[in-house]
Order: sequence, then C-alpha cells, then structure tokens
Amino acid sequence: MTDDRIESQWWFNDKTRQVEQGPQSPSRDRIGPFATREEAEHALDRIAQNNEKWDEES
Repeated sequence: MTDDRIESQWWFNDKTRQVEQGPQSPSRDRIGPFATREEAEHALDRIAQNNEKWDEES
C-alpha cells in the first residue's frame, strides 16, 4: 500500500474517541482503516454488530 493511500484513509482512535485521517496515533489505539470519515465514526457500532452476529452463529 502506498503512503498516499494510507494517508487518505480514516481511523477511529479508541483511546481518544476521535476520528483521524492517516495513521496519526499508535496502532494499538486505532481501529481501521476505513474508506470514509463516516465509516470511521461508526467503528464501535460496526464492532458491536459483528459481535452480536458472531454470538448468534455460535
């Protein structure tokens, strides 16, 4: 992946609860990458939905 592409992606910082463009924070604090800011804003919702789905499947 090129640096330009990484810098254009969006991340949700689980520590600060903020959306960031490009990998600004340590990887341990980031969720992503996401293609859009809106997707990154809803990162925790997506995780919760996936957890529910996986719980139902097991």
